[in-house]
Amino acid sequence: MNKKLATLALSALMAAGPAMADLVFPSLSYRTGPYAAGGIPFADGYADYFTLLNERDGGIGGVPAKVIECETGYNTEKGVECYESTKGEGALVYQPLSTGITYQLIPKTTADDIPMHTMGYGRTSAKNGKVFSHTFNYPANYWDGASGAINYLLDENGGDLSGKKIALVYHNSAYGKEPIRTLEELSKKHGYELVALPVDHPGQEQKSQWLQIRRDRPDYVLMWGWGVMNQVAIQEAANIRFPMENFIGIWWSGAEHDVMPAGAAADGYKALTFHNVGSDFPLYDDLKKYVVDAGKAAGAGDQVGTVLYNRGLYAAMLAAEAAKKAQEISGKADITGADMRAGMEALEMTEEKMAELGLPNFGPAFTVTCENHGGNGMVGVTQWDADTKTWSLISDFKPTDAEVIGALIEEDSAAYAAENNIEPRCN
Repeated sequence: MNKKLATLALSALMAAGPAMADLVFPSLSYRTGPYAAGGIPFADGYADYFTLLNERDGGIGGVPAKVIECETGYNTEKGVECYESTKGEGALVYQPLSTGITYQLIPKTTADDIPMHTMGYGRTSAKNGKVFSHTFNYPANYWDGASGAINYLLDENGGDLSGKKIALVYHNSAYGKEPIRTLEELSKKHGYELVALPVDHPGQEQKSQWLQIRRDRPDYVLMWGWGVMNQVAIQEAANIRFPMENFIGIWWSGAEHDVMPAGAAADGYKALTFHNVGSDFPLYDDLKKYVVDAGKAAGAGDQVGTVLYNRGLYAAMLAAEAAKKAQEISGKADITGADMRAGMEALEMTEEKMAELGLPNFGPAFTVTCENHGGNGMVGVTQWDADTKTWSLISDFKPTDAEVIGALIEEDSAAYAAENNIEPRCN
């Protein structure tokens, strides 16, 4: 059955059948706590996209989408409580927005047959679908981020980083330590020296780290930060006159609230990304008409088009497209978590599809398979303009080092499978 006939058959089925329950998308948000400045715009973007689908399209495949928001405060224990309290509501997919919560939910979601999407965070080796059947981290992961930064610097240096010194300023947590192994392996391959500088939570005290940077004079600084740590690091870099164009943060260190406090001094700072920036996309006209102007926005409507609002919207768009795929595969509109998992595993995002959704070039094209739950690992770079107070995408979404990352993923996932008596699938 071709795609058009399948869509017509599904529409006929929905028209003839009884009223269906909502498609439930839990939102494990953090509008409070130390990281609320990042959590609020993401939660707004996530909710607003589903509101748009309901108001403009009548839902997904004719079934309304329902977002159940549960406040975690970015606390692992609260996140697990949110999962337990919402999973029985017909939850289709969880986006925990925390590496700590992700690790706790991997075995739970697997046992409960509910998929989890950890977009750009969480356990990197979950890209291996042979071991992690219910966890997905497309379109990119932290190790892609590390490789993306090095590839960008290689491009900036004619393909040669030998003899260069690169400092990593990182949040002293499981999240912040994620890129170290990858950067170490890449340093062996490309001949640069890596200096790792931990910053303890919440990150307000960084004098010693930046004094060391001033003394050691690295060519580049990479940052794996979150919350106030980012703001402090950018200000400290300005204080020692470190050139901002040589300072690159991971995608959780590249939002408006990270750079605004430093004012003009933050000009030129860069951050990695796996999606585009700004609101110059056709979809935003519909968002304004059906959501913001209609008084149905999740927040005050002032976050639309910001980096983390876009990320929340992108996460919702990918969830909605997987739900459509699940409806197509199952032949029913009222899908289950198991159906959703199958839809996520068969998801293919093309540039043509994104353009049809009103988001041309919003994210990289990628394909998900049973073996590959992480997509194609494409990473771009953005840069902050302090005068216009805007981020710009300054590079295309480019491939990362599949050889180095693939070996690390295989090693880590094999260890997890052995520890948990998991028989790899997809044979």
